[in-house]
Amino acid sequence: MTQYKIPVIPGDGIGPEIIREGRKVLETAGEKFGFDIEWIEYPHGADHYLETGELISEDTLKDLSKYQAIYFGSIGDERVKPGILEKGILLNIRFYFDEYVNLRPVKLLEGVWTPLKDKTAKDIDFVVVRENTEDFYIGIGGRAKKGKSKKTLEVIRNMYNVKFGLDITSDSEEIGYQLGLISKEGTRRVIRYAFEIAKNRNKHLSSVDKANVLSDIYGFWREEFTSIASGYPQVKTDFNYVDAVTMWFVKNPEFFDVVVSPNMFGDIITDLGAMIQGGLGLAPGGNINPEGTSMFEPIHGSAPKYKGLNKVNPIATIWAGALLLDHLGEKEASRQIVQAIEKNIVNNKIKTYDMGGSNTTTDVGDDIARLLKEI
Repeated sequence: MTQYKIPVIPGDGIGPEIIREGRKVLETAGEKFGFDIEWIEYPHGADHYLETGELISEDTLKDLSKYQAIYFGSIGDERVKPGILEKGILLNIRFYFDEYVNLRPVKLLEGVWTPLKDKTAKDIDFVVVRENTEDFYIGIGGRAKKGKSKKTLEVIRNMYNVKFGLDITSDSEEIGYQLGLISKEGTRRVIRYAFEIAKNRNKHLSSVDKANVLSDIYGFWREEFTSIASGYPQVKTDFNYVDAVTMWFVKNPEFFDVVVSPNMFGDIITDLGAMIQGGLGLAPGGNINPEGTSMFEPIHGSAPKYKGLNKVNPIATIWAGALLLDHLGEKEASRQIVQAIEKNIVNNKIKTYDMGGSNTTTDVGDDIARLLKEI
């Protein structure tokens, strides 16, 4: 029997409750498909931070690097200033393990309501590949008051180091600035990853940018996309400005197969994608390094007001677990988990409040595990 060791970080708020149900369904898949999961739980989150002052240490990150995939619940707590936990734990993990792909399936399951009139499950089934480590999310910027000032800003990555030396002269009372950066190495690898997915789906890849206004940074993106496209003649391609693509997601979602985007625009369009597939409670995500440690999580937050009430929807977390199994090579198990989720929804009997029901988080997890056994 194959054995997988999987670190799990339940995190804050509803995190432990939704992760509990995800673990239940993955363990059921293991029983059915002949693999075993040993969970290695880590305490990192608000409680751990408030007790110890530690976000996540270098030693913990080195320990996590021994594993292929991390199962992550949610992060964020009203007792801690916004951004501290998110940057100190979640983003730290993404950057440390160079998880340069954010993978977001946008798939409307049968039986799920979508706000798009006359669209059905056959119309909404695409994948967004978001670059996850560069663009305006590299976290360098600052403020400068009137007069002259100097600042040195540095970006350190596994592939490169970049240093900006800024001499600022301003007669404004105060300015704020943020620097964005994309590299040839970072751009080419995520675009290539997206082409590989498209090659194995419906052979259509759409690129998203804003090259008509931010021509230096996103014109560069287009050049690299065009260069890589020449190596995939079987894949149809098109370019889309981010403002236009938000319209087309709503009007013609059936047009899209695989979408690839720089970091900032990918962040925006994937939340729109989550809404058209039925809402945040149904949307999973993967932070992927194909050659290293990856992390899988629901895209919603920690919802602290629902903590301990056993009432939130665990489907996004269970679906994220299916992505995790697919990443480990357990593709049939992953496929059947999604099928069991869909059966639960179509049956329309066991459902949480957000889907019009009154069942608990545990009830939904139990039902999906039961349906998985029956498939």
